[in-house]
Amino acid sequence: MNEMQSLRQWAIGAALGLALSHIPFGVTPAYAASEPLKQALIQRLAAEDQATLPIREFYQLRNEQLAWREASSVEALANALNLLESDGLTPSDYRADRLLSAFQSSQNAGESAQAAFDIQATSSLLLALDHLERGKVNPRDVEPNWDAPRPERRYSLARVAQAVDDQALERAFELARPASSEYQQLREALSRYRQMATLGSTPYLPSREVSLRPGDRDDDVILLRQRLAMWGEDGLVSADSSAYPMIGVQAPGDRRTFDTELEMAVKRFQRRHQLTADGVVGDRTRLALNAPAASRVDQLRVNLERARWISPQQSSEPRAWVDIAGYQLHYIRPNGQQWNARVVVGSPRRETPIIHSSISHLTINPSWTIPPTILREDVLPRIRQNTDYLAQHNMQVINMSGAQLDPAEVDWQRPGGVMLRQVAGNSNPLGRVVVRFPNNDMIYLHDTPAQGLFQRDQRALSSGCVRVEGVREFAQMLLQDSGSRYQLSTLLNSGGSDRNVSLPQRIPVALHYLTAWPNAQGEVEFRTDIYRRDASLLAALQRSV
Repeated sequence: MNEMQSLRQWAIGAALGLALSHIPFGVTPAYAASEPLKQALIQRLAAEDQATLPIREFYQLRNEQLAWREASSVEALANALNLLESDGLTPSDYRADRLLSAFQSSQNAGESAQAAFDIQATSSLLLALDHLERGKVNPRDVEPNWDAPRPERRYSLARVAQAVDDQALERAFELARPASSEYQQLREALSRYRQMATLGSTPYLPSREVSLRPGDRDDDVILLRQRLAMWGEDGLVSADSSAYPMIGVQAPGDRRTFDTELEMAVKRFQRRHQLTADGVVGDRTRLALNAPAASRVDQLRVNLERARWISPQQSSEPRAWVDIAGYQLHYIRPNGQQWNARVVVGSPRRETPIIHSSISHLTINPSWTIPPTILREDVLPRIRQNTDYLAQHNMQVINMSGAQLDPAEVDWQRPGGVMLRQVAGNSNPLGRVVVRFPNNDMIYLHDTPAQGLFQRDQRALSSGCVRVEGVREFAQMLLQDSGSRYQLSTLLNSGGSDRNVSLPQRIPVALHYLTAWPNAQGEVEFRTDIYRRDASLLAALQRSV
């Protein structure tokens, strides 16, 4: 190479280096090359309705350059969108199956068509990110009493743009996907149950007049082993693909005996399905064993969506939350320690609502003013049958101003504007402590004299408020963690009724409805849909966008 050629190559390289130095972050030289394409994109962006997605901001980060100029990048987007099935979302909502053909059609149709496709592909990406982070369904569309704003968009759009340039679209989705361990455990469970749903059928357990019990020797024990094996219990059967295609399970030798190993497997299954873990296969356990795997897939999809709704609230500490369908209260203290308690929640006739609030104060030795619905539907019929009911339950009759009335002077057929108040004491339904937080439904957490109800597996028994086992311990932790100078034991012994004690620092509280959720061991539990809310949410998830 002579000196003139070397000088010419140096000049070309220097000019190229100068040009590259002016290309915006995240934009490759090939993308920056076409001014007509850029102008076509700008014109298209001006005509687009972008009220709900940050499409214009995305392209501003790229200096109004197209993002999807190569088939490989479009294919990477389609592949990443298809993976959203693992989150319970539907890839076709984001045109995953049509993107590549639409890209190919646009390439020979001029700059305007190419710009239109580019915006369409970007819209698919941003819509998927929005659904992954905040939920596909607006909770207020299926939960009329939902009282919290929809989660804000939190992922970095600049990092999404960089992931697009790197053709690392799964990295973009990780920016939006909820990071909680519970969400990941639900995703893993969805994968397992989808696999179960594709394996084929396993014989159902027949109904029986007598429950199947440990120690029994029966042909139905073989079917029990097969159903449990289908649900993931290992070591109960041996493979025989000719007998049960796909599932491939058959009891080896004489497995007709309900032995200890099988009993333990039944108990594990019962615990995961909110059943009494006694090892006995009665009607409720049989129905859970016979449930189609596809129904569990739907249940997991529904609760992955709910997990997306509540994801922002799972990061604060301290916080308390009631798992309504799981009959549990969870309190996460400032140091990360978790305290759990069983709860009794509203019956299907009087549902406990979804609430997002903050605990403001405690009421010590509370009296109970009977809510209008309970007064009308429960108490008045009993008073009309027996006027001694008031005295037997330590109830006072008061007017709307709080003045006490003589029960004998009230026409209980048409009582008008009266209220009933049950005085504080051991028989008061609120017990000794009430945990209060502002809400429109007059719901609170409280003590109860009916401690035996906490031993039941199904605890949808109240009139809407939440009874908490061990509420006094919970109240003492709230005082301590909020910086209060009070001790609960001193307050309880101080006498008097209806003493309100404010917390120096309010503590977030939420009441959530989840019919599938991981337990402390990381096993996903399936709960009874006590308020029949799953079907409407599943239908909304299945609607095309």
